[in-house]
Amino acid sequence: MTAATGAGLAIRSFADADESAVIALWHACGLVRPWNDPQRDIARKRTVQPELFLVATLDGAVVGSAMTGYDGHRGWVYYLAVAPERQGLAIGRRLMAEAERLLLALGCPKINVQVRGTNLGVIAFYDKLGFAPDGATGLGKRLIPDD
Repeated sequence: MTAATGAGLAIRSFADADESAVIALWHACGLVRPWNDPQRDIARKRTVQPELFLVATLDGAVVGSAMTGYDGHRGWVYYLAVAPERQGLAIGRRLMAEAERLLLALGCPKINVQVRGTNLGVIAFYDKLGFAPDGATGLGKRLIPDD
């Protein structure tokens, strides 16, 4: 299990008991969409590199998450979320630093994130972390509908 602590904040791998708190966090952050069932997304992630699914806790309460993965070519981060009342406290920065540390330990040469183009605040957050548009366009095709 991964763990990074400091100033009362702990970052560790997701545990089954975190599920309802993580889903509530994703709802509070506006990350849930009708075509993505969060319970199914969590169940799927639990079957592939579950140690890369991170949660941040403060005094035992879930205040952040980052669903991370590495396919042997690129690292990816999804569902980066910080409780709205805790944003601005460097929790997202700490989650991303831990994700990068874990991915680098696996030999990952590059990390990608996908952000909705309308989410300017999150784009600015990633810009501060050194992320930049790379000229690629993200495309998607659903193979298994969640509805």
